[in-house]
Amino acid sequence: MNSFILKGDIIYSKNREELSAFPDSYLMCRDGISEGVYKELSDIPETYKSLKLIDFSGKLIIPGMSDLHLHAPQYGFRGLWGDMELLDWLNIHTFPEEARYAEVPYAKRAYEIFIKDMLTTSTTRFCAFFSIHREATELLMDLTEESGLKAYIGKVNMDRNSPDYLCETTEESFEETLRWLSDTRERHYKNVLPILTPRFIPSCTDELMKKLGGLIEETGLPLQSHLSENKSEIDWVKELCPESSCYGDAYEGFGCFGSHGNKTIMAHCVWSGDEEIELMKKNGVYIAHSPSSNTNIASGIAPIRKYLELGLNLSLATDMSGGTTNSIIRIMTDAISVSKLYWRLCDESKKPLTFPEAFYLATLGGGSFFGKVGSLEKGYEFDAVVLDDSELETPMEGRLSLTERLERYCYIAGERPVEHKFVAGQMLF
Repeated sequence: MNSFILKGDIIYSKNREELSAFPDSYLMCRDGISEGVYKELSDIPETYKSLKLIDFSGKLIIPGMSDLHLHAPQYGFRGLWGDMELLDWLNIHTFPEEARYAEVPYAKRAYEIFIKDMLTTSTTRFCAFFSIHREATELLMDLTEESGLKAYIGKVNMDRNSPDYLCETTEESFEETLRWLSDTRERHYKNVLPILTPRFIPSCTDELMKKLGGLIEETGLPLQSHLSENKSEIDWVKELCPESSCYGDAYEGFGCFGSHGNKTIMAHCVWSGDEEIELMKKNGVYIAHSPSSNTNIASGIAPIRKYLELGLNLSLATDMSGGTTNSIIRIMTDAISVSKLYWRLCDESKKPLTFPEAFYLATLGGGSFFGKVGSLEKGYEFDAVVLDDSELETPMEGRLSLTERLERYCYIAGERPVEHKFVAGQMLF
């Protein structure tokens, strides 16, 4: 771990509604943990004044961001085929492409591109679906480990309602999962952890889901999947699990919905009803909100204000390649935009997200899944990115506050490469 001091214009969430901003100040990292912000260099304890000072004067320093849901094998075709709904999109385009990851050289080329591009974004931590292919999944875990990014990575399980070329038997799926966990455990990763990943209930038999639920009970492993993304998908789950009262209850019945105290992420939750919402709150399930994806493949608009008001665990996600961007900063502004549509078209009692709220979800909201992550306050793991807004010329220069500069950057330049990135105290570039 490194210890150092950064100088610059520092911004992070004070709480869900407010940002803390410190112009021309000093941020100290000691052994990978933030020691907080100091207004003057003279305020820093004498013991630490000899630490290396890295001067980013005039640039914005913010916490690293977390992306709680993406599909790494889909990264290569993001920006394509956004003219159809979820189930057709999966069957016509997504599944044939994911099948190619059985070829390790192809997977290596694709995942090298994915990691190279992820390094340039504001994302310091992510949770990712891979394909059913164990070797390709292990390859990406190796590449992620080497990159310095932090991640939960999961080998996908699929043993029904999938094309023959991308479908395992129940025993194959479970045994390959156990082998993957054994293989990666022996590698003693520092940056990468496994996460169980049944694609969604339509692609996993009851027997497989029960086996995964038993594995969770035995090991406490986290789990990620999809929930109530699309109306046709929800109807399909009702047919497959008629004894369940809702989609979330189907996961719960298999022990795959946080009921064992394990961390659980459910992506989308566009159409979750009151019972499902209450179950998510009870079990501490994280909702990965993917506004771009939900728009691109016509799923709908998730009621984010409602989830915030109810105190659910809520985060942001790119959902590549349903979503076309790898930038959580861009997802922040998309989340604000779609919340305005929900307010205007669906429920005028649910006011739109504010910029501080969206920033909170991108940093502390998702970061909390990884522990004490997502802030620059004292005691948090030191994840930070440096943004340069100096080229965004405006006649208002000198009159904008730090928070206004940050907001403007996010809307105008949110998909630009960041200047510098730190993860758990390590400077990646």
